[in-house]
Amino acid sequence: MKLYFHYCTFGFGNCYVLGAGEHSDAVIIDPGNMDEHILECIETNDFYLRAVLITHDHIGHVRGLRTLKKIYQLDVYAVNHMILDSKTTLIKDGDKFNIGSLNIEVISIPGHSSDSAVYLIDSFLFTGDALTSGMVGTTDSAYGEATQLGKLRSRLLSLPGDYTVLPGHGPPSSLEAERRFNVGINSYNEKKTRRPAFRLDI
Repeated sequence: MKLYFHYCTFGFGNCYVLGAGEHSDAVIIDPGNMDEHILECIETNDFYLRAVLITHDHIGHVRGLRTLKKIYQLDVYAVNHMILDSKTTLIKDGDKFNIGSLNIEVISIPGHSSDSAVYLIDSFLFTGDALTSGMVGTTDSAYGEATQLGKLRSRLLSLPGDYTVLPGHGPPSSLEAERRFNVGINSYNEKKTRRPAFRLDI
């Protein structure tokens, strides 16, 4: 397995290229931009780039898609049916599919956006903005926050064992570190325990 990281100055986001090895099928996750460094990574490894995986439809994670599709014949996978005018293969929570020898599982974590998805590939979790190192994704409402935290606990933090967390922004982490030290998750848990119970006196 060969994983490459690229920092996209537009949107200050992370883009990842993952292949099973040299001369193998590969995918790109969240192409915030497309430049010569990404092209060199793909061509130097003689990757057969077959698919784009979108964690969510925010411009800082998809801006390079149009350029990519001019160079390569690609399938686009996303929860959203249309990304930058590109028809996508719709995915949903629990879906499993293969790109070459890469086995991919979809975990839906709405909250930061309604279409937020996490991709589990081998020992990697590509978490987009739902989970970053020490924090969770921003949300527009208390309902969105509760939904996101509930999904993170039930679908990600409950996974057995440890995984490498590869977020849409910031440095990589591990799932075990996020279980223990994530400020966003722990502060939300503390708020819930401090919340007074509703009482109605009649």
